[in-house]
Amino acid sequence: MSKDGERSYLEKIGEAGRVHSLGKPFSDPLCGINLVSIGLIMSLMRQPPAGVLDLGCGGGWTSQFLARRGYRVTGQDISEDMIALANENRALHGLSDAQLRFVCGDYEELGFEAAFDHAIFFDSLHHADDELGAIRSAYRALKPGGTLITHEPGEGHAANPISIEAMRLYGVNERDMPPSLIIRRGLEVGFSGFRVMPMPHELNEIFYGKPPPSLWSKKGLRFARRIVDLAFRPNMRAGAIVVLTK
Repeated sequence: MSKDGERSYLEKIGEAGRVHSLGKPFSDPLCGINLVSIGLIMSLMRQPPAGVLDLGCGGGWTSQFLARRGYRVTGQDISEDMIALANENRALHGLSDAQLRFVCGDYEELGFEAAFDHAIFFDSLHHADDELGAIRSAYRALKPGGTLITHEPGEGHAANPISIEAMRLYGVNERDMPPSLIIRRGLEVGFSGFRVMPMPHELNEIFYGKPPPSLWSKKGLRFARRIVDLAFRPNMRAGAIVVLTK
């Protein structure tokens, strides 16, 4: 049922939702954080023109950003309507088929074999019915030494009122997708190594939100410990960026 919800999502969100999807990230209240996130992901990748598979790309904003940087990008989505919107997005930015192409399919059952240097799930793996199948598809699609990069919410996402409402309205999955699960599944399918990094919005809250209290205060000490935890002991249950190496 959730896959039917994904296929019909664009129709259900209406014209305002379509305009929002086409305008991302600039149409989104989280524009700044999304820009930081895609920039951070680029910093973890090989230099262009490496090949990239953008899984669950939706309207294609991440795909076109990567293509404009010089990567050779294939964007995938299960929804034919979203793929049509992504192609419209590509045309708006004057990108050619050689730079960016889109394919419609289920990322749990893709047929790519050793074709890409990087695969990315940017806020899309938590919509999966079968995360093991999706990560296995990504593994097969990567060349030896390639990396899978995920940017996914952690524990508590499914219980968030916004997630519950999205599931009710659109019939989509909104699952917890913490690093511990992603890493466990990645090792099951054959990935040999991993890294875990805090989400940019966590760093933004700490370093660029309200000015930190004096480090001599109790609150300041808690603040300092949180920095240490984020920098050196990633929370395996919180939302995070995970890099898996083939």
